[in-house]
Amino acid sequence: MANAKNVVKLLLKKYPNPEIALKFTNPLELLVATILSAQCTDVMVNRVTESLFKKYKTAGNYAEAGIKTFEEEIKPTGFYKNKAKMIKGACKKILSDYKGKVPDTIEELVTLPGVGRKTANVVLGGVFGKQTIAVDTHVLRVSNRLGIAHSDNPDKVEEQLVRQLPENKLTSFNLALILHGRETCKARKPKCPGCVLYNECEWGEKAPR
Repeated sequence: MANAKNVVKLLLKKYPNPEIALKFTNPLELLVATILSAQCTDVMVNRVTESLFKKYKTAGNYAEAGIKTFEEEIKPTGFYKNKAKMIKGACKKILSDYKGKVPDTIEELVTLPGVGRKTANVVLGGVFGKQTIAVDTHVLRVSNRLGIAHSDNPDKVEEQLVRQLPENKLTSFNLALILHGRETCKARKPKCPGCVLYNECEWGEKAPR
């Protein structure tokens, strides 16, 4: 297995202050934006939420929104019928079970409709200051290529990474790994020769330098 601590060191040297690409100002906004980001670019989500967040300020606003109107407002993000149902359902539960506030534990967050471990970890790491690993497609792909994870199951990859990485670096590493996946270790045509992790990477298909 590759040396995860070396990977962390090199990656955070390249990306010393990685940030979430989604724009938000509070836990509810990040929760909604993360649900919308499934199968959609962060650029498009930010474009949609720019007006959405001006209109919907509370969980109650989303819960009371007319479903057809709301669907139209989030339509550019794709899968809008399902996302509208999930966001409204999550906000109704936030109102009924959590006094209108987004909960701050993974156990509570995953009880919300449409919220799995990935979304919960994005919220916990992004706005509550918890140290988490949110396994999206980039994290899944890059960690397996590097050899610091060996599974197609996001939950198992999360476990494997948490076990190897410094606890105080989980969130920053997570964000840096996503950036690395977008910019260098792409799904198609990864830029192997110039990769800062080249010597650490165990991927058998990496292009020669």
